[in-house]
Parts: sequence; structure tokens; C-alpha cells
Amino acid sequence: MSFSSFSAFPSSSSSQTSLPHALAPFGWDDAWEAEFAPYAEQGLLPGRVVRVDRGQCDLMTADGIVRADTAFVTPHDPLRVICTGDWAAVEAAGSPRYVKAYLPRRTAFVRSTSSQRSEGQILAANVDHAIIAVSLAVELDLGRIERFLALAWESGAQPLVVLTKADLVPDRATLGHLVEDVEATAPGVQVLTVSSVTGEGTDVLAAIVGDGTSVLLGISGAGKSTLANALLGAEVMEVQEAREVDGKGRHTTTTRNLLALPGGGVLIDTPGLRGVGLWDAETGVGQVFSEIEEYAERCRFHDCAHEAEPGCAVLAALDSGELAERRLESYRKLLRENQRIVAKTDARLRSEIRRDWRLKSAEGRANYAAKRTGRA
Repeated sequence: MSFSSFSAFPSSSSSQTSLPHALAPFGWDDAWEAEFAPYAEQGLLPGRVVRVDRGQCDLMTADGIVRADTAFVTPHDPLRVICTGDWAAVEAAGSPRYVKAYLPRRTAFVRSTSSQRSEGQILAANVDHAIIAVSLAVELDLGRIERFLALAWESGAQPLVVLTKADLVPDRATLGHLVEDVEATAPGVQVLTVSSVTGEGTDVLAAIVGDGTSVLLGISGAGKSTLANALLGAEVMEVQEAREVDGKGRHTTTTRNLLALPGGGVLIDTPGLRGVGLWDAETGVGQVFSEIEEYAERCRFHDCAHEAEPGCAVLAALDSGELAERRLESYRKLLRENQRIVAKTDARLRSEIRRDWRLKSAEGRANYAAKRTGRA
């Protein structure tokens, strides 16, 4: 079934339809109306982008779905292109119609692309909840979960980890341990187990996403489309079986679609992500590893690198067993990766990194020379 024909989308209505009433299910509120006022004076219509493809987009307006060209809002900066979840100003008539502008985003979920140029890619805009779907059919990849969480926190949305296919872990003790592992990986984040087979957890999830806009994230085979169908109460999204050998699936969802949920709220379903690259997400990384940041505040030196410095509270926590070595290594890895990404777009920071590298190299050579002299 095409997403645009799903019953949650109101059918085309007359121009007498109340604008707030027609768009309220898609997140329209007084604040958006105030933002849109200058465009309303120009005779433009508000609409929420429900899908973008090939230079055009579908928008939900007071008169139903409108197809519009995005040529006027296609800048060279890939982070400024129009995307699913945007509120836009579209022409009231014309063939084709054109999107003239979009409103400032409240939140934006951005990742680094897999290209060698390390460009940023915006996946969804104006999102309140970032649902990270993780399949229990395969071994948990805690590092990948941490990556998703870092991007989610950085976006400004509230993360939620949903462990799908819980029916495949019938032993409740084992399931409890898996949940504990994820909870330790996701401080401050709710972790929910869900099964589309038994219905476990779906009512709780529906209540959470019933207010605001949620984006559904995860790799192929994580059960996102099945989860979306459970929330929609209908077989709207096509579902394909994951491979038994590794639990991976094919890209059932190929575009990012925005759907109004029958119980309230809006859901943006996304294709499975092969790569989860960070994009200027230092704050998000700090949020994911909040316990390490708290230890770091007690270090003797404010610029402690947590490597071998005296009085390092992070290393002390590691030695005492309070901090897991895997967590510290993951923290270091994500910080290094994020620093590299930022350096590629920030000449000043790039210069600082190179200067620091030169100083450390010179120091290392001097220490090596001193040791050789001492041995002589």
C-alpha cells in the first residue's frame, strides 16, 4: 500500500477547512503559525514535508497532499536542503507548484555521509523523539547503539532505545540481562522491549510517540517497518525477512516517509542505515558517556587526556572497576572520530590539531634523544 493512500492522511478538503484543525495532527501549533505569518501575507500555504525525492516533495497541506518542486530551496549546503519533517511555504496554485522556503528547524537529525568528502546529511527535521530500533535476533552491538545515541542527543530530540523481536528471547532472565547491558550503554534513556508477534511493549511505545514527532532509526533488519506497522495499526510499510545468518535485511523502506499515527503523533520512517557516522556531535557524545564526563570533572588537571596523567579520576574509576574499559575505549574512539569530522570543516580547529601534533612529535623526539643519551 502506498503511504500517501493510508487512512491516517486526511483526504483533500475544501478551502473552508480550518487550517489549525487540518494540520494539527501533523504537529502544527501556535508557534509554527507565528513563524509562518510573513509567508501567509505573501499568499503562500503552509505544509509539512512528508516525502522528498528527485528534486520534488510531497507536502501535507490543509487541502491534502500537494506535490511541489524544490528548486528554490536547493542550496549547495547539503544540510540546508529541504527534508522530511520540514514545515514549508508552498505556492497556493500553479503547475508545477514550488516550495519557496521552509521554517527554521527546531531539531535536526544529521549524520556524516559515507563519502570521502565527509559531508553531512540531514535525515529528519523537527523531531521530538528519536526511536533507535535494535534487533534482539542478533548479538547486540553496543558501540553502534552509542553512535545512534550520540547523533540523537545532538539533534535535540529525546532518544528512546527499542529492543525489537523480544519474542525471540523467551528466557526472561536472559532478556533482563540484555536490557541491563543496553541501559548501562544509554544513561538517561528509556529502554523498551517490544514484540510485534506478542504485542509486548507496543502500547507503551504508542503512548510515548503519541505526542509530537518521532523518527524511527536503525540498520536494515532491525524491524523498523514491522514496528511502524504496529504503531499505524495497518500493514502500511512493506516488510521483508532478515537473513538468518546475520539478522540483516534488505532496504524495505527506500525513502523517508512521514505518517500521522491513528493514536496521535507523527512518525518518520527511514531506510536502514549502513553507516552511522558522527557529524559535529561532541555534545551528544558527552551525553552518551555522561558517567565518564562526571569522572573527568574530578581529574586533577582540567585538560586531562585520561591516558596516564596523575590524579586522573577516569583512570581511577577504570582501575576500581566502576568504569568498564569498553566504555572508555568507545568514548575515546567517538571523540577522535568527531574531532576529525569537525576538523575537515573547521580550518581553525584543523590548524590547532596539526600544531598539537607537531608539538607532541617534537616532544617525543626529544624524549627519545634524551633516553639514547642517557644509555650512552
